[in-house]
Amino acid sequence: MTDFLQQSWPWYVAGPLIGLTVPALLLIGNKALGISSSLRHVCAACVPAGIPFLTYNWRKEVWNLWFVLGIGLGGFLGYQVLGHPATVAISPETVHDLRTQLHLTDFSGLLPRELFALENLATWKGWVFMVLGGFLVGFGTRYAGGCTSGHAISGLSNLQWVSLVAVVGFFAGGLLMTWVIYPLLF
Repeated sequence: MTDFLQQSWPWYVAGPLIGLTVPALLLIGNKALGISSSLRHVCAACVPAGIPFLTYNWRKEVWNLWFVLGIGLGGFLGYQVLGHPATVAISPETVHDLRTQLHLTDFSGLLPRELFALENLATWKGWVFMVLGGFLVGFGTRYAGGCTSGHAISGLSNLQWVSLVAVVGFFAGGLLMTWVIYPLLF
């Protein structure tokens, strides 16, 4: 059984399990699946500044905070108990691009250390990618009314037109970043 849990599940198993979470939450508790909104709940609970955006009954949505905590705890326990693969299988072309364009060398973990090291904040490229990029992701999430996975999983399964527009925009932005903006930075 642990062999089954330690390996990656195919998309046709994991995808439907994730997708079925949305109607299950709606049917069981009339709740909408959303992770990015939990940051708003945390801010509403911890920042008593009278900001109109944060002035609402966040306790009504406390289940969402437990849900996010469970995701983090489950990920941590899964990593500690089940372990992780020595290397993640990625295409040779991606490895070549990362080595030649970003000069990455260590692919032994789940993420390239060079991309996610705190010392990157000492360079202007590190600031662009980590700080400015993080701000833009957070701002875009709020401006779009949800994150990419929230719109793609919850919004599309609820047949929301705005989610379809958002997902198309996310993909278009990703393609623009990958093929136009990213090459200009390196």
